[in-house]
Order: sequence, then C-alpha cells, then structure tokens
Amino acid sequence: MSRYSRQEVLPQIGKVGQERLGKARVAVVGLGALGSVAASLLARAGVGHLRLIDRDVVELSNLQRQALFTEADLDRPKAVVGRERLVAVNSEITIEAFAKDVNVVTAEGLLTGVDLLLDGTDNMETRLLVNDVCLKHGLPWVYAGAVATHGMVMALVPGKTACFRCFVPSVPAPGTLETCDTAGIVATTSTTVASMQVTEGLRLLLGEPPSGKILAYEGWTHELRALSLAQRKDCPACVQGRRDFLEVARSEVLVALCGRNAMSLDPLREDTIPLEAIAARLRGIGKVREADGVLVAEVDPYVITLFSDGRAVIRGTDDPAVARSVYARYVGA
Repeated sequence: MSRYSRQEVLPQIGKVGQERLGKARVAVVGLGALGSVAASLLARAGVGHLRLIDRDVVELSNLQRQALFTEADLDRPKAVVGRERLVAVNSEITIEAFAKDVNVVTAEGLLTGVDLLLDGTDNMETRLLVNDVCLKHGLPWVYAGAVATHGMVMALVPGKTACFRCFVPSVPAPGTLETCDTAGIVATTSTTVASMQVTEGLRLLLGEPPSGKILAYEGWTHELRALSLAQRKDCPACVQGRRDFLEVARSEVLVALCGRNAMSLDPLREDTIPLEAIAARLRGIGKVREADGVLVAEVDPYVITLFSDGRAVIRGTDDPAVARSVYARYVGA
C-alpha cells in the first residue's frame, strides 16, 4: 500500500489529485496553534513542497495547543523545530524553514514562488500585509483565526473572491480584539479550525473554486455557519489597487505580539550580528543561553530573544519606546 492510499481512494482526490498535491508548493505563515497543525496535515497529505515561516521561539505556554513542539524544544526557533518534526513524518517532500518576521522588507521574498499560502499569523497588520502581497502576485491564500472557543476560515483568491481588506478595512485599535492571552483558547477549537483551513487549501490546490464564504465555527457548542462576504465596491486594496501595507517605507518594524506583553523589533539589517560577542557581554548582567543560532538573555525584568539577523523579541513590555530602549541598551543601535 502506498503512503497516500487512503487519500487516493477518495473520489475528491484520486491518484491524479494526489500527483497534483505532490507538485504543489505551499507556504505556512506562523507555526502557532493553527499553523503547527496545518503544516503537519499538509506534510501528511503529501504536499510536495512546504515553506515554514515563523519569527518566534517555542515557549512553555505553546505546548497546550501547538502540536509540533515538545518540552525539549523550548527557546528553539519554531520554524527549525517544525521542519525537523515534519521531515521525520514525511521524508519524501521538500520542507524549507525560515525563522524570520514577515514585514514590508521580507514579505515578497518569503511569500511568493508558491501556489498557496496558509495564514497562521497572530495580528491583523500582518494579515493585511499578506493580503497586499497576494493581490499583487495573484496568490490564493486561506485566512484562519481562533481564540477562546471560536474561530473562522476564509479562502481568498484574487479576482474571484473578496479580499481580506473587504473584511477588515483597517488595523483595529489596540485592545479591541480578543487574544489568546486575554481570552484563552481551547486546543480542540484551534485544531478544528486548522483542519478546516487545510481542507479549504486542498480544495484550491485540486482546482475546486473558492466558496467566497466565511466559515465561522463555535467549538464549545459545535455550531458552524457559512457567511457570505461580498467585495466592497470601495475596497482600497482589491478595487482601487492600493498596497498600503506593502509600500510603507520603514527603517524598522516594531510589532506587539498578540497581547503577550512582548514586542518584536526588527531593525531591517542586511548583515548579521555577532551573537557570541553579545552573549559574552550579557553574561555579566543576567542569564544567557544559546540554541540554533538564537540567543536568549534574561535581564530583569526583560527577556530578550535575539536572532542572528538582529531581530529581537523583547518580553516584559508592550511599550514601543521601552522596547527600543531595551534593544539599544543591551544589543546596540
């Protein structure tokens, strides 16, 4: 029996469909509660080329719902760990790992050159940036979100459906949206939503048309609704052709991480930084550990996770000015 025999017997897939999946290229952006499950399902389904993208490292609180990781992976880059796990699941496919942030400088390089993108991000600004990239390059993608006991999924295809900005016209004000940290999350809900997202993705890869609907799921009471989403006639992105989130000139990118009292700061450097020299300097101040090209420094009351490209996640503040100050003080300008 072949690895995919249980899929090939399905009339929706068959051997021809399986061959099509084997030639497909899919990017998964974010390997959290949704992306970690989605990436695993895609690898097991035999999607031939996966690109795993995540800017963060594994934390203890992730293990409740993020299926790719174990306690042994704490402080390691999620993308690197995810690739290791999935290569062990399916060595016949190609898997890339990028421990990078998706921002105005990196987005097009990270997200293009694939047939489909699955969204596992944790903030609306990044999703609106992804929307701009997908519209510019005609790239289909599947949005998904989950928090508390509910979530939603929507397949978006440029020229055939409304775009994400028809749904979310602008970045919501801070504090107006629920987050996993403030509202919690049931792992069964995020796993179900990720499964729905992958199903939508497989349908697109196999040539089926998008439904154009938002699938809204309530996990505690098992309610599923399909809501129509029409293209906005005044949409700045898919109607007027503006790329407001992609064409912003920046010297750095500073983003709050999903209500976690943490900031991601990317100075947008083109070179690498001397992690060993920085580690040696910080050992006189606090606890320092290194793994897989990542430095984690505990300098009370902050925890700094520093990547070789200069990007840092600073835990212990959600104030941009404080984050910049901590970065300048302990890492350098």
